[in-house]
Amino acid sequence: MPSYTAPTRDLQFILHDVLNASQSDIPGYAEMDADFTSAVLEEAGKISSEVLAPLNTVGDTEGCVMENGVVRTPTGFKAAFDQVREGGWTALDLPEEFGGQNMPYLLGTAVGEMFSGSNQAFTMYQGLTHGAASAILVHGTDEQKAKYLPNMAACEWTGTMNLTEPHCGTDLGLMRTKAEPQRDGSYRISGQKIFISAGEHDMADNIIHLVLAKIPGGPEGIKGVSLFIVPKFMVNDDGSLGERNGVSCGKIEEKMGIHGNSTCVMNYDEATGYLLGEEHKGMRAMFTMMNEARIGVGMQGLAQAEAAYQNAVEYAKDRLQGRDVTGDKNPDGPADPLIVHPDIRRSLMDQKSFVEGGRAFLLWGSQMIDQSHRGGDEAAEGLVSLLTPVIKGFLTDEGYDMTVLAQQVYGGHGYIEEWGMSQFTRDARIAMIYEGANGVQALDLVGRKLAQDGGKHVMAFFDMIKTFLKENEGNEALKADFLDPLKEASKHLQAAGMYFMQNGMKNPNHALAGSYDFMHLFGHVCLGLMWARMAKAAHAALDDGTSDAQFYETKLATGRYYMKRRLPATALHLARIESGADPVMVLDADQF
Repeated sequence: MPSYTAPTRDLQFILHDVLNASQSDIPGYAEMDADFTSAVLEEAGKISSEVLAPLNTVGDTEGCVMENGVVRTPTGFKAAFDQVREGGWTALDLPEEFGGQNMPYLLGTAVGEMFSGSNQAFTMYQGLTHGAASAILVHGTDEQKAKYLPNMAACEWTGTMNLTEPHCGTDLGLMRTKAEPQRDGSYRISGQKIFISAGEHDMADNIIHLVLAKIPGGPEGIKGVSLFIVPKFMVNDDGSLGERNGVSCGKIEEKMGIHGNSTCVMNYDEATGYLLGEEHKGMRAMFTMMNEARIGVGMQGLAQAEAAYQNAVEYAKDRLQGRDVTGDKNPDGPADPLIVHPDIRRSLMDQKSFVEGGRAFLLWGSQMIDQSHRGGDEAAEGLVSLLTPVIKGFLTDEGYDMTVLAQQVYGGHGYIEEWGMSQFTRDARIAMIYEGANGVQALDLVGRKLAQDGGKHVMAFFDMIKTFLKENEGNEALKADFLDPLKEASKHLQAAGMYFMQNGMKNPNHALAGSYDFMHLFGHVCLGLMWARMAKAAHAALDDGTSDAQFYETKLATGRYYMKRRLPATALHLARIESGADPVMVLDADQF
């Protein structure tokens, strides 16, 4: 069975050496000194490794079962959920007035990566609840917040988000779920939603569904969509639970992965619902949850890559196969370990350099969310909005690819369920699809985010890189290995943006056909920037005479690999973008 070791050392490095968290002027960050974050991460890491990871295979093999409308989660899930609740892990960054601990989103993301890496399907129950709670926190009335948030923060009640319908996925304007107004101010919700993660289960006393529906007589399409709170059990004025609402699970979807999470078809039969936010402004309220969810899904892609990589490394060190072409490394054994072979090293270095660079990217994005929400920084809000589709799309695409590489290290054993490697690949696959498929993320990036606010956010990104390069141009230790490659990759990104400006207005397909490549080009540049920042921090630590020289030297070697072997992909993506739409659109539909 695969194992999982929480990457606490690397998390600490990024939090304090790279992001300088405790020195930031973001409200709440002064308390995040190294001792405090170490205590939190070590305890979370212990739960991840000792409680959640052993249940990962259990959840995969048993799955969830529905009996007479009741969904049973896998063996051990409920006890583990109780333990996570009791430890206060479900509400690290929620406000204290509702039972949270008011810690920064940054620290919540670091903990979330470990939980997700050890057991993604399990962690989704609390993750979705957090997203639903955030939407109520931002858009709910005082009465709604008091009624739902304390129990949701504690995960005594869990939450969901209900968007998709059988005929309606990304194009939510086509939805048919209706919300009929009632005299008491409530609504009667009728319709069917599919692919609802954690839609029904046995680990909480109540489930608070956030449901998109249309009020009759409203505007057509997406402009007529509203968001509603629809509890599984009605909540009385004194906070106690009342009668069962008209919402039920029709079936559990049979899926490729995340078997431990109950992905449900949900039926709403004149269920009582309450408007969240304004009428016909449901998408604005839902996107509070969706943007958080997209960052969280990017984290899932990274986390599965980390878990798969850890096991691939151990296997490569242990499995004896063939001899090192430069000379035996295990002369007393029948063969050398796999890790001596250059192609295995290439695979492991691809994985390691992505995971560590992606982790820095994810945490940097989380810091910007704190900078925006806690510090009121509109520039940070604009930048993280620009980068959200990159975090989601790039980290999940690459994360999935890395789980495949890890599986490949095992050879035939990677394809056999007994070894557990296929679960990482199967679980990672959904992250490329849900919360907005990655093709949609690319379209959002190129079609909306680049031009947002007159393009000032992407220009701010370029200025950030230019400033970093200029501030460090005299640092000879960084120049050839990190600064020069980053500068070249940044030029490729700017050239791609210029191509869109010059050609996209005349024919939008020229931009849209290159959008997926642009998302990946952007992702590589972001990781290049992160590796340059990490290299600067590593050199500083070595110059200061750190007692952990091996860690920092390894970090530099891994970063050099990324800059030399992975970052040059930006040239390929630019070449594809500049080929335009013609090669993509040349065939008529009936020629396929």
